[in-house]
Amino acid sequence: MNEVHETIKKKSGFEEREKWKNKTEYLLSCIGYCIGIGNVWRFPYLCYRSGGGAFLVPYLIMLIFCGIPLFFMETSMGQFASTGCITLFKISPLFKGAGYAMVIVNFIVSTYFNVICSYPLIFLVYSLQSKLPWVDCSNEWNTDHCVEIGSSSMELLLNQTTDSHKQMKTPADEFFQCLNVQALELWGHKISNGIGNVGGVVWQVFLASAVSWTCTYLCIKKGVQSVGKVVYFTATFPAFILLVLLIRGLTLPGAWDGVRFYLYPQWDQLTNLKMWADAAIQIFYSLGPGWGGIVNMASFNDFKNNNKLDSIIVPLLNSATSIVAGFVVFSVLGYLSHETGLPVSTVATSGPGLAFVTYPEAISLMPWPQLWAILFFLMLFFLGLDSLFVTIESIVNSIVDEYPQFRRQKSWITFLSVVMMMAVSTLYTTKGGMYWVQLFDWYSASISVVLICLVEVLIVGWTYGVKNFKEDIEFMIKEKISWFWTISWKVTTPSILAFIFYATIKYNTRISYQGIVYPDWAINIGWASCYTSMLCIPVYMGYRLLYEERGDLIDRLKTAIRPREDWCPARREDKALWAKSVLGKIIADIDQEVDPCHEQFVQLCVMEK
Repeated sequence: MNEVHETIKKKSGFEEREKWKNKTEYLLSCIGYCIGIGNVWRFPYLCYRSGGGAFLVPYLIMLIFCGIPLFFMETSMGQFASTGCITLFKISPLFKGAGYAMVIVNFIVSTYFNVICSYPLIFLVYSLQSKLPWVDCSNEWNTDHCVEIGSSSMELLLNQTTDSHKQMKTPADEFFQCLNVQALELWGHKISNGIGNVGGVVWQVFLASAVSWTCTYLCIKKGVQSVGKVVYFTATFPAFILLVLLIRGLTLPGAWDGVRFYLYPQWDQLTNLKMWADAAIQIFYSLGPGWGGIVNMASFNDFKNNNKLDSIIVPLLNSATSIVAGFVVFSVLGYLSHETGLPVSTVATSGPGLAFVTYPEAISLMPWPQLWAILFFLMLFFLGLDSLFVTIESIVNSIVDEYPQFRRQKSWITFLSVVMMMAVSTLYTTKGGMYWVQLFDWYSASISVVLICLVEVLIVGWTYGVKNFKEDIEFMIKEKISWFWTISWKVTTPSILAFIFYATIKYNTRISYQGIVYPDWAINIGWASCYTSMLCIPVYMGYRLLYEERGDLIDRLKTAIRPREDWCPARREDKALWAKSVLGKIIADIDQEVDPCHEQFVQLCVMEK
């Protein structure tokens, strides 16, 4: 009998599915996934722009009522079923298209996000030189618009009442544009003047991207076995560097002027709807629900892991890191303001401009600029790499969980996935590549991921039911969970997600980059990348109702939203105990020799649910 059970387990693929070696590996992977580049280059500016210290009020409210409930929900779903983001939807098969949507979003985002991760590598190489190339205007790529920080030319331009100073470019600005090859001619290449002019490959960016892809593959080629070891360094090193930069930043002259600018509360902003929308969106995107990454990491947990505590610690740590990063960034911006005479509001910016233009400018003014540049760009690289690990792992595990016969070929699937994404990412390493990065970053995931989360929380709250979901969690962690989670999953979190969905559409402006407005055909491509993933949900629903279910429309709907018979714990022992907890006294009368993992028994349990 035991030999038969072992054969069944091997065929099912569950025995071969990896597990985290310990809880530390899981937590570090979650921390590395959630704490990313956006914590450094988006949150500080968003906080300053949206009311300073007053912004923390809606930010923390959204964390408590949206971020943490979503994180707990997704870790519970992944840990309970021990499966990836496609097969996860056996909890309510009608919505399985949301799983395919996750895979598409992750694929598109991974292709361009790796190129963003490669830029710190380029800056890192240049930081090893005896003189940082963005210090002055004496380089071959500099133009007549280049003006050195703190020079008499800069002071003259800033004192003019005309708009001539708007054409001013700092050395760091021109260096970054030089790497993008969008405004200058460099190394004999022709320039790209818009998204329609892709041009040739910029080999410096291509090679850096190849190095980043290679590092990513080597770190994930053995799944959680290799990721679990790598995150001990990649997740902790950025935290150490952030602390070092914080101490150094706060000791710079003018630092506290920048900090004051960062946190000065503008309480009147609390009545601004956009401020609340920004807070909700920032919480949502910094934690990363709806991408499948959280589900995927939790699926390798021990079934009895107390994920409730984990789901509170990780979001709180993520938000704390964002706030600390604000002190790091604005202390340095305060120093830049002090040295140049420019107001902090002028030097404060967000996104790649902060990481690759403003911050390098400030670093170039410090003593030992090479040291601080190396530490800063190493930190950015590892922050990006950690997020990339989980994103690609989510794609690979979705495939092998949906088709468990391929589980033994997982390393090859990982390799082919990385090669395919690397090939696509070549587009972003061209002279017009940054136009494409901005386009897909603007459209491909912004609305899709919110819709996916809405689907998930509606399943938990209304189709599968909060009561059933709570019972599953309580069975796992052997602890009662409070009414707060019931209200969150049923009312508050769906409401906030609907608000985020509305705000994302309402405040979505037409994209432009470096003052160049994108043509209509490019905008259509951007929206198409968004619709490609979103349409998976209604298309699969139609397919399921038309071809998979039987009976009239009502019968088909009822069957399609009910959990499949294999919505249960993966391990035979856990499945047996879960079945007994579901059927209660009825199970007590069943002969213990009967295998509770057999299909008819499990179907009965799911019907009871």
